[in-house]
Amino acid sequence: MPDTLLDEIPSATAVAAYLKRHPHFLADYPELAAQLTLPRSEGPVASLAMYQLQQLREKNAELERRLAELVAIAADNERLMQRVHELNVTMLRAATPAVAARSVISRLAADFHIEQVRLLLFGHAYGLPPAEWLVVEPGGRAALSEFAGFLGNHEPLVGRLSAERLYRLFGDHAPEVHSAAVMPLGELGLLALGSADSNHFQPGMGTLFLKMLAATMSAALTRSQELA
Repeated sequence: MPDTLLDEIPSATAVAAYLKRHPHFLADYPELAAQLTLPRSEGPVASLAMYQLQQLREKNAELERRLAELVAIAADNERLMQRVHELNVTMLRAATPAVAARSVISRLAADFHIEQVRLLLFGHAYGLPPAEWLVVEPGGRAALSEFAGFLGNHEPLVGRLSAERLYRLFGDHAPEVHSAAVMPLGELGLLALGSADSNHFQPGMGTLFLKMLAATMSAALTRSQELA
């Protein structure tokens, strides 16, 4: 075939580009549409109408899947907020600050499935009795060199921590913790949650619940100061 004739035949890319610019082209040439062969996953060929219908069905199925995911997330968030509310009510009903703090710690383990909880306080224990979950650092903030950079901000630290940080918070239980969340309590101390699941706490996850939890614990400790 002469080169000049080959040059006059448009490429498949050019044809596709033309059809994109003229989406009603097949409406003007219905006989051409009837001759087209279109692929489909469950068979060799399909008509244009059937092909478009299949595409719409697939898009609708994807939208329904995304909607179901959003509904599930909303339900999870509702349950989480309910647990946070119950935790706050439990703290308010506690007769003493020590009971309030113990209630918060126990509910974290029971209702939120947190394996390791540590309340690290600066200076003194605020009237709390000795417990495995209570760590008192007499030297205060200055003694926590592992968290020097973190203590300067107000955002929770979430994800996998270094071995030094894990040991400082969880002691001999540090090897059991594969992901953690650490919340600053202002000048009072830190609240740390540890999980054996490496995906339980991940960088980028929402921290609203963690901030609310930190506020609850701070309120319990502040109350102990006011009643002292």
